[in-house]
Amino acid sequence: MEVLRHLLSRVAGIVFAILVIATINFVLVRAAPGDPATVIAGQSGATDEQFIAQTRAEYGLDKPYLVQLGTYLGKVVTFDLGYSFRQRRAVADLIAERLGPTLLLTLSAFFMSLIGGVTFGALAGLRHGRWSDIAISMVALLLYATPVFWLGLMLVLVFSIQLEWLPAYGYSDMRAAGFGTLQYAWDVAKHLLMPAVTLSAIYMAVYTRLMRSSLIEVAGEDHVKTARAKGLTEGAILRGHMLRNAALPVITFAGLQIGALVGGAVVVETVFSWPGLGRLTFDAVTTRDYPVLLGLFLVMSILVIAVNLLTDLIHRLVDPRLAAR
Repeated sequence: MEVLRHLLSRVAGIVFAILVIATINFVLVRAAPGDPATVIAGQSGATDEQFIAQTRAEYGLDKPYLVQLGTYLGKVVTFDLGYSFRQRRAVADLIAERLGPTLLLTLSAFFMSLIGGVTFGALAGLRHGRWSDIAISMVALLLYATPVFWLGLMLVLVFSIQLEWLPAYGYSDMRAAGFGTLQYAWDVAKHLLMPAVTLSAIYMAVYTRLMRSSLIEVAGEDHVKTARAKGLTEGAILRGHMLRNAALPVITFAGLQIGALVGGAVVVETVFSWPGLGRLTFDAVTTRDYPVLLGLFLVMSILVIAVNLLTDLIHRLVDPRLAAR
């Protein structure tokens, strides 16, 4: 019951937070240099002032700033994200098309980094001071210091150009007719591997270092020493007294990672020509496509808020002290 009450109170605050975020997004996007009407006119080959004025009137860019903001917030309330200046399509349709590939990439990178980081971090923490701890810590530090775009390019150079094991770009080489088959799934998996590894590398390093330090700290606490004094096996101590407490910082960072993953996906999707929200964001920025940018920022913000809410609930399930508050 306490969890349900907490959930309802958080949801009530989320509605207000979304409106505030939508307002901030609108202000930031419109503060960026460049005139979308001029960009549209240049793409159409018509640069006269009359055409530019007509374009501004067509998309409501000639109205007062506050009127544009009020119109946008009214559309947000009704889940209307508007139409793309450049592609002349509903923003919701564009986002829906790209959402699947981005979720596939980010979730794959998330679980890859989480599982790998927790595993290697626990191994390093349990073997504190030994050669395996030193080796894992050095590799984690190296991955953390490696730029994402450089790692992606090096993977393409080695595994696509030199060894020819994996495709260098795209989502799939097969036509839509092959969708749902094992061959299609295998083709997508081959295209996914390098982008997912690239996106997950830095976060795997963070999880590794975080889990290692947390486990070392927990190992020195009184309740762990008491469990050893009672004669419990190391496996029982690890499962019952160490992992749960050591996992709390990792769970906290996992919730924060989602927003960073979406941001990092812009670079990774551009390097690998992955047809997701990151690539759509890059294209919208270069063409000053305000409705697409606003729609993307709003959807990404909602995803981050939802994941943070889920993280908070998991925290309360893992740590009984929070649930009792």
